[in-house]
Amino acid sequence: MTDRPIEDYAVIGDTCTTALVARDGSIDWLCWPCHDSPAVFLRLLDEDKGGACEILLDDLRETRRAYRPGTTILETLFVTATGTLRLTDFMPLHPLAEVPDEGPDGAPHGRIVRIAACEAGTVSGRFRVRPTFDYARDGAALEPEAGGTVLCRRLAKPEGVRVAATVPLTIVGDRVEAAFALQAGEGASLVLAHREDDDGDVGSAAASLAATESYWHEWSGRCTYDGPHRKSVLRSALVLKLLTHAPSGGIIAASTTSLPEAVPGTRNFDYRYVWMRDASFTVTAFVNLGYVREAAEFLRFLREADGTRGRDLKLMYGINGRVPEEEILDHLRGWRGVGPVRIGNAASSQHQYDIYGEFLVALHAFLDAVDYDPPVKVNDHLAEVLGHLTGHVIRCRHAPDHGIWELRDETRQILHTKGMLWVALDRAVQIAQEVDVAARERVEEWRRVAAEIRADYHEKGWNARIGAYTQAYGSDDLDAAVLRTVLFGAFEPDSPRVAATLEAVSAGLGDGDLIYRYRNADGFEHPEATFAACAFWRVGCLALAGRMEEAEPLFARLLARGNDLGLFAEEIDAGTGEQRGNVPQGFTHMAIINHAVRLDRAARHRDAPMDEPFRQAVGA
Repeated sequence: MTDRPIEDYAVIGDTCTTALVARDGSIDWLCWPCHDSPAVFLRLLDEDKGGACEILLDDLRETRRAYRPGTTILETLFVTATGTLRLTDFMPLHPLAEVPDEGPDGAPHGRIVRIAACEAGTVSGRFRVRPTFDYARDGAALEPEAGGTVLCRRLAKPEGVRVAATVPLTIVGDRVEAAFALQAGEGASLVLAHREDDDGDVGSAAASLAATESYWHEWSGRCTYDGPHRKSVLRSALVLKLLTHAPSGGIIAASTTSLPEAVPGTRNFDYRYVWMRDASFTVTAFVNLGYVREAAEFLRFLREADGTRGRDLKLMYGINGRVPEEEILDHLRGWRGVGPVRIGNAASSQHQYDIYGEFLVALHAFLDAVDYDPPVKVNDHLAEVLGHLTGHVIRCRHAPDHGIWELRDETRQILHTKGMLWVALDRAVQIAQEVDVAARERVEEWRRVAAEIRADYHEKGWNARIGAYTQAYGSDDLDAAVLRTVLFGAFEPDSPRVAATLEAVSAGLGDGDLIYRYRNADGFEHPEATFAACAFWRVGCLALAGRMEEAEPLFARLLARGNDLGLFAEEIDAGTGEQRGNVPQGFTHMAIINHAVRLDRAARHRDAPMDEPFRQAVGA
């Protein structure tokens, strides 16, 4: 089978990197040792040139799959003509004897473990491993080792993948195979190890599975949300946890690169980096579920990656350094032949001023969650950070930018950006009111400038002819991002103009329950699919306006748009229902969490207005 649908993929990981597993059990995407490392398996982007780790069964008839509850451990049940086999896939992540104040909260082992167990009848087949190093730009030498393992060694660099199994391994051309014939109660295990000092011992697979399940059960057990959508919320939280990079504290936007946002089209980008905006969204979602430590870890990442305490805040960061220059890998055909395949991201050089508001929302939520008693390393420089961030806001308040959608043509006076600049100053004032971190005259300046910004975008952002707030000052173009500003309090949700904007966006950008980001020209040839998070923003605006009878069923219908495991990519094709863009996408799963929390709180207080602190904490 070629070019599997994006929604066919499940994700496993160890908070260092992730792997994507297709419905038929093929691991088609893996970057090792971390999220933005060169891919070892990338059949996801090229069926012929990209490697994979497959399980091939004789006379296969049916497959079913599910995660073990509260974990990222994937189980796939294969039904063949002669029996059934359960395949358990995971990346080992063991509990620590004592979790430190900072740093990883578990012990990743740099492995993928695959345990096949025959549950009925007889099942025969084989594992097949074909690594293609450095995005299939480097070859592999397959070397048998003492003890029965095989080292798949990269030719250009001293690194590789060690393959071990409980059944004999054979080298067949550029592949390693492990054939098995199992009866009920028998099993076969395969281990892929990345570390040089890992001998690939498969005897510990069962114990490692138990330890990994223990880690995830403990982590999931700390989720504070207990509303009607707990299953979806917890799965989304687990996805966000997999998108973290525990050694650094960073949070990437998605696991993949170059899955297209439009078919046909050229909207293929690399999302394996730490976007300030996306990471801040995720921090807020973590805080809303009681995962305060993950929020603190992101602040650690910024402290170590930036070092300027907000003086030179970047739009995005690499996990272990700068974001590489954007590069096209023209030797790869792309998913379904839709290229180009890109690594790196040119948007890293853009001006996107909304990030100051995004970060201050996350910082405010974190400080509120710890009752304004943050760790010393946060508190010691809080005044300096606030000073730098508010200084940026005041200096750029009149400047055009590329905005949240990273438009690759000209800069504009984008309404969403202006709203988030107000949000930045509003949250800075609230922080200063709780913690003595700024002189009174500075706080008064923040209030004054915030009021001026708010008055400015209320006046210049409204388009009387369109009857809505539009994308940019003087623009006739609608933009779903305007709905986000309502969620953060930049507009009153029950005002007539906001109601009119919601209706205009729903009519002009909507396709049933789904919403396009915008429909104006943006420098690309083909239009994109609908943006999943935008549909959830509409849920939030309906809830804030008291229209719960519309918000709740809409939210339920949107959740049903996920794949069979509850996973979402960035976008959804309105015509086919297929997922589009990189997967799993943190932006979408963050929106699921925050709007489930918002709806639950609103349902509990139907007869009372939602309090402002909660509205601000939930965010987008």
